Amino acid sequence: VLQDCSCILRTPVESIRPEELSQSSVHECLADSDLAWIPPSTGRNEMVFCSSNVSHYELQLEIGRRFNNLTSVYLARHTPTGMQVAVRITDLENCSEEHLKALQNEVVLSHFFQHPNVMTLWTVFTAGSWLWVISPFMAYGSARHLLKTYFPEGMSEALIGNILFGAIRGLNYMHQNGYIHRNIKASHILISGDGLVSLSGLSNLYSLVNNGQMSKVVYDFPQFSTSVLPWLSPELLRQDLSGYNMKSDIYSVGITACELANGHVPFQNMPRTQMLLQKLKGPTYCPGDINTFPHGESRMKNSRSGVDSGIGESMTRTMTSERFTFSKTFSPAFHNLVELCLQQDPEKRPSASSLLSHTFFKQIKDQTQNSLLSLLPP
Repeated sequence: VLQDCSCILRTPVESIRPEELSQSSVHECLADSDLAWIPPSTGRNEMVFCSSNVSHYELQLEIGRRFNNLTSVYLARHTPTGMQVAVRITDLENCSEEHLKALQNEVVLSHFFQHPNVMTLWTVFTAGSWLWVISPFMAYGSARHLLKTYFPEGMSEALIGNILFGAIRGLNYMHQNGYIHRNIKASHILISGDGLVSLSGLSNLYSLVNNGQMSKVVYDFPQFSTSVLPWLSPELLRQDLSGYNMKSDIYSVGITACELANGHVPFQNMPRTQMLLQKLKGPTYCPGDINTFPHGESRMKNSRSGVDSGIGESMTRTMTSERFTFSKTFSPAFHNLVELCLQQDPEKRPSASSLLSHTFFKQIKDQTQNSLLSLLPP
């Protein structure tokens, strides 16, 4: 549970309102040294108010990079309160327009989203041409970091269930508000020191609501980083007139479940065309068939894929052979969950709300955050 803290703002601030951001230059809004944004303390996510004074943050350790090294992530101490926080500092002068839009998207949406399973930004302000983002320090980092550090061969089914349940709760909240996440993967699922699971990676979110109307399909196909392609759905990769919808996120949940179960990601080292063909033609997933996806020999390599957990660079395994297998035995309920998520036809995949009622999560609902902590290293 986040503790309340009240910090005196010693720097002149001006609210960055979402409607203003959408009507003005991204760079002007993010790079104006007089601007700072403090999110409101409303909703189920209790906010901590931290100052927009650079001198109030003692940077202790660089724990990650993102946006092609334009953003450095630090573990820091907020000196007025002694609280540990995560600080992301971005060099706006060297950001491309694409990066600036992604930053804008994340800042604006964090203003609207108020849910315990969605990552919170406490304070956003600029100092010269540097953007400072203050957020909770997630002591366990990302699920990807846990795989790399403690579970290289994959997690236990109980741990997978706890992590996925929290992530899907956050995803369901986004879907209910008309947003497609488009970036679900283990490195965007964060775990706090007290066992709270939060979904992050908001920079690629897309709203289905336009002029008060909810669209049924989306035809927006941004230039996704090659590192995220293995998690994307066939219809999103196809980029045709059929478009895609929220069910594309459900496919990514299925791939993430496989990632957590095996410690590596299906399709990781496939050429793009081969990956697309493999996803389009199958084979269709069957619970009894563990030889479902391509995988490879365990060969570790560095990947700067945007770990916004703030725990170092992500480490992913490259895939060089032709089959993917579960390295451990999992229950029929888990196999069924993955099978449903990875249906070729998006309409056959369940909604995020339906997934929360799946048999696989039956025991998770009655557990507390302490149950998750008991499955993690101290």
